[in-house]
Amino acid sequence: MTVSSDAKHGVRAEESLMIEEAASLDDAIERLYNGRRVLGDRRSVGGGDINISSVLTLDDGSHLFLKENRDDLMPMFAAEALGLAALADIADRSNAPPVPQAYAWGIDGRRSFLLMEKIVSGRLNSGSEFGRALAVLHREGRSDDCGFPTDNWIGSNNQPNRRLMSWHDFFAERRLGYQWRMARTKGFGRISDDKAMESLLNRLPELLPDIDDGRASLLHGDLWGGNWMADSTGRAWLIDPAVYYGHREADLAMTELFGGFPPGFRQSYEDEWPIEPGFTERRDLYNLYHILNHANLFGSSYWNSAVGIVKRYA
Repeated sequence: MTVSSDAKHGVRAEESLMIEEAASLDDAIERLYNGRRVLGDRRSVGGGDINISSVLTLDDGSHLFLKENRDDLMPMFAAEALGLAALADIADRSNAPPVPQAYAWGIDGRRSFLLMEKIVSGRLNSGSEFGRALAVLHREGRSDDCGFPTDNWIGSNNQPNRRLMSWHDFFAERRLGYQWRMARTKGFGRISDDKAMESLLNRLPELLPDIDDGRASLLHGDLWGGNWMADSTGRAWLIDPAVYYGHREADLAMTELFGGFPPGFRQSYEDEWPIEPGFTERRDLYNLYHILNHANLFGSSYWNSAVGIVKRYA
């Protein structure tokens, strides 16, 4: 794989690319290229509310993408790299959406970092192609239980992934219950809200279908409109994942939470792999997880929406 996806440069590492912890940013670049490369330029780029992002230009003209945050959040970047590797494994052997290569993570001064492949952006060719590719990811990446080998992050909040066989138990305990307890600890809500949530959690087996054929799908986990991009060839890539194995409808639901997905996306997904009837009625229940997370990240403006969803399904 090229160190930069910029076709103008096409620089290649001399040996296999690392996915590991590095002692510093300079150390990561030097080890990646098996020899020293001087950082010629660093350009800040927008995108995301959590991390500082930059495009690095090296002395040979190649480009890398850099994400940075507080030094104590280095485990967040290590977990993201593992998630990208899991998604890449499916993409490498199927028509699932590609993801950027994660090269190394570590601490540089007072900041943690994740060094990645830079993708040259472009205009999407086909929403239908994107929808089919996501269905391929969900169908090809399967597990007998829900969760992931390690915890990771959803935004800057921890996302617990300890495995459970039951999707309903996993969604109740590791997703809705975890975020709800966090919000109550922050002072949101009342005892009457707790009772409504308890009722909702008990009803999950009747409200949500079980995983397909008893096997969970590998999910992006945070699939809103800002977490995909088109490359210079028009193909859709997935970025900034919070991966775990669960019900594929959870990914689909988030694509409709904030918008940002192209015409034909949803229909082409279902043409490739149909979902059970009634998804529209279930959608807000899946998205309750992300609304609770937004309340915990950004404040009380999301709390009333979350409680309204809880009481609707309780």
